Amino acid sequence: MERKIALVTGADGGMGTIHTRTLAKAGYEVIMACYDAEVARPVYEEIRKETGATLHLMQVDLGNLQDIIRFANEVKGKFSSLQILLNNAGVLCHRAKNSVNGVEYTAAVNYLGHYTLTNALLPIMGQGTRIVSMISIAYILGKIKEDFLSETNDKKFNRFTTYGNSKRALYYFMLDVADEWKKRGICINVADPDIVSTGIIRQGNIAVDKLCDWFFRPIINTPEEGAATMLAAALNPEFEGVTGCYFKKKKVKAHNKKFYNNITERELLRRITREALERNGIVL
Repeated sequence: MERKIALVTGADGGMGTIHTRTLAKAGYEVIMACYDAEVARPVYEEIRKETGATLHLMQVDLGNLQDIIRFANEVKGKFSSLQILLNNAGVLCHRAKNSVNGVEYTAAVNYLGHYTLTNALLPIMGQGTRIVSMISIAYILGKIKEDFLSETNDKKFNRFTTYGNSKRALYYFMLDVADEWKKRGICINVADPDIVSTGIIRQGNIAVDKLCDWFFRPIINTPEEGAATMLAAALNPEFEGVTGCYFKKKKVKAHNKKFYNNITERELLRRITREALERNGIVL
């Protein structure tokens, strides 16, 4: 029987654990791409014991372009094909932070890291491969500006708009490549999980976070509910061949024309992405 390989970024996180477990139960060997392999090891051991599946725990820093290329080369050296790629990992920084490559850290991980990883893995993706990137309704708050992939500082940093920027960029990335990659049999979509009770919504304030735990978390999606949409796009037979789409509540939703037709921002993003990679010596 042909091996079925899936890769999940942030595989030991709130929704990442659900994604990994579900794919393992569905018969996939899962590459667990995690920021810290030792921190992720208990999750790895738990899912492996529960499912009996073959899991591959691998470490990658999505905020470091050189480490992403190292990781992608390692994956390509071990696996000849990849059937599912879930760009699940994400950060929402509380304070201004920059990556080792001179990029605001939220944009570096959420967008540029996944852009680089996805393109670097293209040689082992082909007919039937499904790629799903995790976005957020926050993408409507975003705006792609000239300095999107530049360094930031405390004066100009806003965590919510910065997060929205990174998710809008992932959405534009999907739109830009969907038609081209469809010719190779590759489907790429985005999934919006709604607001989910994971660690990413913590605000870094003890009192606010405690109130959130008491009053907000009980009324928002559980990690299982949040993960369901990405898993539907990746696994459901009814979505085979579906590409270039926005998924929410396990269904394909109509694109918001305001963003879908924003050619100016999409062209700007393509240019500054190319420039950010070039200045860091990355060739895809």
